Amino acid sequence: MKEYFALQYTMTNRRLRDAGVKPIFAYIILPVGFYGLSTILFQKSDFAEYIYIFLALNVIAILSETKRAEFLNICFGDAQFKKIRITENLILSIPFVSFLIYKQFFTYTLLLLLISLILSLLNFRTKFNYTIFTPFSRRPFEFSTGFRNAFPLLFIAYVLAFIASNVNNFNLGVFSLIIVFATSVGFYLNPENEYFVWIYSMNPKKFLFSKMKTAIFFSSTLVLPILILLSIIFPQNIGLLFLFISFGWAFLVCTIVAKYSSYPNEITIPQSFLLALCIGLPPMLFILIPYLFLKAETRIKKILK
Repeated sequence: MKEYFALQYTMTNRRLRDAGVKPIFAYIILPVGFYGLSTILFQKSDFAEYIYIFLALNVIAILSETKRAEFLNICFGDAQFKKIRITENLILSIPFVSFLIYKQFFTYTLLLLLISLILSLLNFRTKFNYTIFTPFSRRPFEFSTGFRNAFPLLFIAYVLAFIASNVNNFNLGVFSLIIVFATSVGFYLNPENEYFVWIYSMNPKKFLFSKMKTAIFFSSTLVLPILILLSIIFPQNIGLLFLFISFGWAFLVCTIVAKYSSYPNEITIPQSFLLALCIGLPPMLFILIPYLFLKAETRIKKILK
């Protein structure tokens, strides 16, 4: 097991160097940045603890990918595999748990630890013999593929919105909107094969605007049921709802231009940090979007001939 974590440490350092970041600086800056962003989140949001748990579980869920779990099980055996998974989940949850303890959210701390342990012991196999219908088939591929993969998360968001309307909790309703937008953003994090960019017969500017319009329209389709429900139950907060949705659109657009500003490579660590910073400081999006848009135009110009 020690060899496995030593290998992960070496691979992490290599990725940091490939991204142009010295590991020693990353290990100093990342904790400081995490604490700063966490502080801003808890100062600006009344439902920060919900967002925190959601973010932590999203990070942990990456390690529960079925093929990865099967590979580790084959390499280390069942007993060692479970120890590795428990240790991994606990390591990833430590920053979130530490800050929750600091803010004295002890109940949420225990809940996060419990779910982390449960996820490490469960072996998820998400193979279906049928295809889930999506309303996005005409414009592949981000939303049609993403909707099928993230269907459970979207279902949870709709359930939370329904609960929010029943218990008269507006903050919980807004949290359900955040889940939908965070899920939509996840559809655009991984770069597609260059062929799926090359097939577009348009210049880079039109291509990027096309991607943005599709993302805004389809994310609005997913958000609409929650918006209608919350508008009926909380008519006095309609302005706030549209403010949150506008921020969701802007963050989604920023993610798209960030993706193509690094294309065909993945989004860089500095870009990820800037995107995270925009969660606490939304006005930064007005600066970051135009800057990344120009970089994205230049980046994909060679592909879109």
